[in-house]
Amino acid sequence: MIALPLVGAFILLVFNRFTNRWGHLLGVAMSLASFVVAVLAFFELLGLGAEERRRAVHLYEFIPGMVDMGLLIDPLSISFALLITGVGSLIHIYSIGYMAHDEHRRRFFAYLNLFVAAMLLLVLADNYVGLFIGWEGVGLASYLLIGFWQFKPTAAVAAKKAFVVNRVGDFGLLVGMFIIWTTFGTLTFKELGEQIQPGQTNGTMLAIGLLLLLGACGKSAQLPLQSWLLDAMEGPTPVSALIHAATMVTAGVYLVVRSGAFFFPEGSGAALAVAIVGAVTLLAGAIIGCAKDDIKKGLAGSTMSQIGYMMLGAGLGPAGYAFAIGHLITHGFFKANMFLGAGSVMHGMNDEVDMRKYGALRKVMPITFATFFIGYLAIIGFPLLSGYFTKDGIIETAVHHQPILGWLAVLGAGITGFYMSRMVFMTFFGQKRWADDAHPHESPLVMTVPLMILSLGSIFLGGYLVLSNRLLDFLAPAVGAPAERPEFHFTSTPGLATLALVAVGAGFAWMKYGRVEVPSVQPRGSFLTTFARRDLYGDALNESLFMRPGQWLTRLAVFFDNRGIDGIVNGLAAGIGGSSGRLRRVQTGFARTYALSIFIGAALLTGALLLVGNI
Repeated sequence: MIALPLVGAFILLVFNRFTNRWGHLLGVAMSLASFVVAVLAFFELLGLGAEERRRAVHLYEFIPGMVDMGLLIDPLSISFALLITGVGSLIHIYSIGYMAHDEHRRRFFAYLNLFVAAMLLLVLADNYVGLFIGWEGVGLASYLLIGFWQFKPTAAVAAKKAFVVNRVGDFGLLVGMFIIWTTFGTLTFKELGEQIQPGQTNGTMLAIGLLLLLGACGKSAQLPLQSWLLDAMEGPTPVSALIHAATMVTAGVYLVVRSGAFFFPEGSGAALAVAIVGAVTLLAGAIIGCAKDDIKKGLAGSTMSQIGYMMLGAGLGPAGYAFAIGHLITHGFFKANMFLGAGSVMHGMNDEVDMRKYGALRKVMPITFATFFIGYLAIIGFPLLSGYFTKDGIIETAVHHQPILGWLAVLGAGITGFYMSRMVFMTFFGQKRWADDAHPHESPLVMTVPLMILSLGSIFLGGYLVLSNRLLDFLAPAVGAPAERPEFHFTSTPGLATLALVAVGAGFAWMKYGRVEVPSVQPRGSFLTTFARRDLYGDALNESLFMRPGQWLTRLAVFFDNRGIDGIVNGLAAGIGGSSGRLRRVQTGFARTYALSIFIGAALLTGALLLVGNI
């Protein structure tokens, strides 16, 4: 699974322009081949008994006395592998059409393959060291993909921003790994599971949990490390679908679930911290999505919000794991569907991203509209579609275990109904607001067929995973089973309240954007609108708290270095040099001068001896 896309990336990068004509086909083939291997591994795992569905694959001795490199095939890792390779392959296929006229298409597919390989290593590694290598590989590939159009200053800056912000989270993960090794003497998941006793709790366990959470916040764009996500939309749209729907941003959820033993000892506050971060982020992302006119940035705010739901579910322990992972899988389908749908709209609209310049596109782009609309229904939780089962499952479980956070999630669902309906109405309904040179048209089949396949997953996958607890039973050998088996209730109070708020949100969006003409120029808006447009002032906060103090600290360090450290060294050198220059004048080269000096010295010495003798 890992080697195939890695070999593809190697060939495309090393052989360079010689692969230009067929490099994109090789990239697709390698991703599809990896998917086939993942499917075979999945069915092989299904053929084993529930307690035997954990297979370790030893590769080689990596760091002697510390960790061996190995892979772990279990229900959790294979679920991620199927999502990464399956949805990733569809995005590869879509990219053939989307990047058809880009002169560097071959390099783009090399980076896609590299990203898939790194993400697979992240989820398949059987220890934290291997996970961290994949973690950093994903960070590198995302930097290359977000900044792929590096001739655009905004893309170059966005790539650097994503890289730097993620390093903050990576620092937390790395320090957490140091403490795990110091405390337990191992970084292998299996050995840690054997050493950590049920209910074990202390300050060290809490510190490890919070540090791992910091790492998860960086990769999954959760507060307070969310600022990079919306800027990352500067990359090509397939990058947004791959990184921000199905893979990289879900890595934080994987880390929390895989490290469940550090989050759920009795009395630990780490799990509550995960749930709080998820609940706050799902509201923040939804609020941001309400005010974005850029279709990709609106979807980015939505991604931030939906990952918040997953983190909330992961913070509820085994009772919420299945719903969190289920929502992660279904979200990979319907959000990739919508990101690629947005790319299809941009493809037909001369790369225009401002929804205020869309309108009435359903008539000229029927396939894109139908598939996008299915994804929209899934994400707002329309009954019987995928998001209805997985997101409502998280909400119901949260209301049962953490009522305040659960009802905040209900409120977030209502806001989701508004901003997603706003996006659909502004893009596909209403009157034409196109530019004179825009000639919207349906995308080619190489782009629309992946949309159709993803929309099928958006319809049926959620119900299949949640009903009868299929996913819960499948994941139980890897993540544990809850003390009380959860059941999905079609008429629960939280569920009915969620549907009611979603309907209210959609209705309000229809009144503001569907029933009336949308102005082509963005209105000024209220303070709250400006607050959301500026991403809740996240960048301003980072600038005030970290960037400017960092600049002052740097200037102080430079001043101290120049005037202090260098001043001492340079001053000493200047003093010796100046003294030697002055002493050098004493050496005249005349014998009479030296004789006079000797005479004066002898006279002074004789006078001194006489003076001492008299005393």
